[in-house]
Amino acid sequence: EVQLVESGGGLVQEGGSLRLSCAASGFTFDDYAIGWFRQAPGKEREGVSCISVGDGTTYYLDSVKGRFAISSDNAKNMVYLQMNSLKPEDTAVYFCAFDCTIATPDYWGQGTQVTVSS
Repeated sequence: EVQLVESGGGLVQEGGSLRLSCAASGFTFDDYAIGWFRQAPGKEREGVSCISVGDGTTYYLDSVKGRFAISSDNAKNMVYLQMNSLKPEDTAVYFCAFDCTIATPDYWGQGTQVTVSS
């Protein structure tokens, strides 16, 4: 059974940092790509970042390049999203998903709220 559980969201001031965590189980971790999507009120869901765990290939949404960094700890089946220099427009519910190389992943976590104040 595939399970994804997010943590690390919260409230932060503009310019601050948060680290999101995704704990994965139920599949061969390093065979797949795990990453993050977000959805803000009134906006469509968008892919934020993705990592192919086995080979380390990464993807970033243009608007977060240079500010966010995705990483994995394969021994712990964990994926992280370090978010720096946060902006109010980063405010959204962030979801961990598998497989993030496809447009509509089949498996999702429950989401964690990130709110950035101006």
